[in-house]
Amino acid sequence: MADFLMYLKAFLVGGAICVIGQGLIMYTRLTSARVLVLFVVSGVFLTAIGVYKPLVDFAGAGATVPLTGFGYTLAMGAADAVYRYGFFGAFTGGITNAAAGITCAILFGLINALLFKPKAK
Repeated sequence: MADFLMYLKAFLVGGAICVIGQGLIMYTRLTSARVLVLFVVSGVFLTAIGVYKPLVDFAGAGATVPLTGFGYTLAMGAADAVYRYGFFGAFTGGITNAAAGITCAILFGLINALLFKPKAK
């Protein structure tokens, strides 16, 4: 039963984040790229003011998998690196913390481009 509740919380929170993004695309003049940037920056901002960490603790993957979770990962990495290395850690910590996700995105994008014929719109 505990696993079911964990999955339910992740589904509801992640779904709510996606509904917000879809609403922004459908009912505003924002492009998908601008919504992407807005979500990453929102994740950083919400982490900085201390709101996103409790959401991650509550929903787990439901809060870390969407784009706001990428902003959270960048902000947490930068904050940790500043604590460890000082001022210059702010420039390296976020990318260091998110390196695995960035690498996977590039690798799977390359594999996708090799297997299928990409078409420009």
